[in-house]
Amino acid sequence: MKIAVLVKEVPDTYGERTLNLETGLAERGASENVTDEINERALEVALTYAEANEGTEVSVLTVAPEGATASIRKCLAMGAGSATHVVDEGLTGADLGLTAEVIAAALKRTGFDLIIAGNQSTDGMGGVLPAMIAELLDVPNITNLSEVKISADGVSGVRASDDATVQVSAPLPAVVSVTEALPDARFPNFKGIMAAKKKPLEVLSLADLGIDAEDMSASRAIMLGITQRPPRAAGIKITDEGDAAAQLAAFLVKNHLV
Repeated sequence: MKIAVLVKEVPDTYGERTLNLETGLAERGASENVTDEINERALEVALTYAEANEGTEVSVLTVAPEGATASIRKCLAMGAGSATHVVDEGLTGADLGLTAEVIAAALKRTGFDLIIAGNQSTDGMGGVLPAMIAELLDVPNITNLSEVKISADGVSGVRASDDATVQVSAPLPAVVSVTEALPDARFPNFKGIMAAKKKPLEVLSLADLGIDAEDMSASRAIMLGITQRPPRAAGIKITDEGDAAAQLAAFLVKNHLV
């Protein structure tokens, strides 16, 4: 079985995040860039299965600038057998449509039985990329899994919501996305770090994938404008003079919170 794990390098979750008001892009140089934690959990799912099932191949795929090599090597040090890095100037500021198209094309090139992704990145928070990729690849997609079970011919898991806990499954090939309810990822050890230097890392461009980033006839979005987020307004203070409960109830009703 070949499992492909989608990984993304994002600004450190605990760092300050700002947008460039001229380009509309995140200022990625404002803080340290790291592998998104949700993707590390996805990789852990794949590696755990591979350790128990001989012959399983685990690869990672990322669409990122040249500087993301360190994050890719970390995934290889954790135990992934190979990596694919799509890097191209034409991908600067790529929207979800272009990103999904690029990832799907790269996956067709590398091959897969199962694709594992995080449910949403901690920077963009789109939450729809796995479904878009599954649509382009014409394979089943099961989302937001808090538990994952992989077999030779299918994948299943648990999706929890506020209203219910649902058991879902799909035959392979398929795309699944996982949540932060999955176990923490392992730390790379010294042996893994040294081995990562020798593992294959293929670098691809848009030309390699036959994609024209300027082709607006495809499903692409255009940014028309951007403004700075307004400062947070002061909250409403209620002084209890015997009618605080009534004031609170009126506030909740007025703001459609009850």
